[in-house]
Amino acid sequence: MAEHRTMQRGALLDAARSLLSEGGTEALTFPALAERTGLARSSVYEYFRSRAAVVEELCAVDFPVWAAEVEAAMERADTPEGKIEAYVRQQLALVGDRRHRAVVAISAGELDAGAREKIRAAHGGLIAMIVEALGDLGHQQPRLAAMLLQGVVDAAVRRIELGAAEDPEGITEAAVSMALHGVCG
Repeated sequence: MAEHRTMQRGALLDAARSLLSEGGTEALTFPALAERTGLARSSVYEYFRSRAAVVEELCAVDFPVWAAEVEAAMERADTPEGKIEAYVRQQLALVGDRRHRAVVAISAGELDAGAREKIRAAHGGLIAMIVEALGDLGHQQPRLAAMLLQGVVDAAVRRIELGAAEDPEGITEAAVSMALHGVCG
């Protein structure tokens, strides 16, 4: 029985990922989750008490996996510049991934404090790695530089998501260039 419950929970999370990546946070409703999984709406409430609880669990499950992929890419680089480039490239490479799309939709959505805290904690690990790389490069304010760098990445993510005039590779190259050389690159 416990195994069945785990499968149902997994199916609900997968349906939530799809709904978020297709329609953002507004698309994530209990009727839609019930319809996607073939469960009765009352059954959905047995697993999750609210939309925020679904989002919180998605963050707890997906964000660390996603962050670990970025971290692994950074660890494969052997220079601070390489680590910064990997940080940008890997985040942008994950844009098409449903887990990433869900996380982006979640980040933009209205979340309760618990869910926001989980996102912050997962992001914190990534930011700490990039702060270290920026410090190694000799930045006077590596933490501020890290926040600004993440702003570049977030803008590139949105640009790719929107299906902008530029192709994703072009957006990625521009973001990497800006990360490494600023606007003079």
